[in-house]
Amino acid sequence: MNLSLSSSTSSSVSSASSTSNSSSSSSTATSTSWLSGIVRGRFDKSSSVKMAHNSSSSGGDSGGPVKGKNQFRGVLFKYGPKPIQVAFQTGDYKQQVIFIGGLTDGLFATEYLEPLAIALDKERWSLVQLLMSSSYSGYGTSSLQQDAMEIDQLISYLINKEDSEGVVLLGHSTGCQDIVHYMRTNAACSRAVRAAILQAPVSDREYRATLPETAAMIDLASTMIKEGRGLELMPKEADPCSPITAQRYHSLCAYMGEDDMFSSDLSDDQLRQRLGQMANTPCQVIFSMADEYVPEYVDKKALVERLCRALGGAEKVEIEHGNHSLSNRVQEAVQSIIDFVKREGPKGWDDPWN
Repeated sequence: MNLSLSSSTSSSVSSASSTSNSSSSSSTATSTSWLSGIVRGRFDKSSSVKMAHNSSSSGGDSGGPVKGKNQFRGVLFKYGPKPIQVAFQTGDYKQQVIFIGGLTDGLFATEYLEPLAIALDKERWSLVQLLMSSSYSGYGTSSLQQDAMEIDQLISYLINKEDSEGVVLLGHSTGCQDIVHYMRTNAACSRAVRAAILQAPVSDREYRATLPETAAMIDLASTMIKEGRGLELMPKEADPCSPITAQRYHSLCAYMGEDDMFSSDLSDDQLRQRLGQMANTPCQVIFSMADEYVPEYVDKKALVERLCRALGGAEKVEIEHGNHSLSNRVQEAVQSIIDFVKREGPKGWDDPWN
């Protein structure tokens, strides 16, 4: 859940962004990439657009991926055929952390991304931020299935064009649902996911239930879906931030909708059904104990404990007084992520066919 827009600007020298409070160079694929036979050739190498690339892997003459406040050095590239399917990578390494934002998010969506890029560079990791069909105001006409497909396309690109040795998925807010859904698909490239970090995995349904118009809008969405009009748009009052289809609204707001994964009123069995497949992936949950999108009645400590159990024993990190995007606890966020990445990072490829 993230209801404030992010924005970014770029120039021929560096890529820059105004950071929101709410929220690789291409190389020839080698025969050693175990997924090459499946995914090689999906995208032409000429689609990669190089921005401010420096031949050294240190990120430029400043010794890192950040040139100045809100200015990042890196590579902007296309990973898929749609115009929106671009990603920005800081650092030129074979291990990548992929940041997946929440509703309305785009590039540089949270304040911790700038120091995180610097910290990852020191550990010889790249930070990759992707834009998907659901980015910015596109979430209302997209879906978890679409997001999962585009995440798979990005990982495919990293494997075949960057000879990736493994990725860690970092989800913020509704990006956490994307990670859980993607790992459930068992897509070929999901084998490249070495670990997952869920930052602010909160319930869109429970938050939206506090808004006065939600109950009536859920009834309308249910009716439209039953009438075969699930892909038609809801009235504007359903979501002032984005045009939204009945299907997507129902997914986000209805009990046991597709996006309903982290609600406090779900039983332990329901949580395991939704999250249990993550047990095979090292996972960290970073929960903000003052998250403004979690209703006051929710026992946050009890909820995060239950989520970690349902995820198969995920590592729990509670950020006291932290808000939803951790803009007031940036260094704690970065330290938690870096500690986990260093501990759970790539340990070599497994043969997916054995």
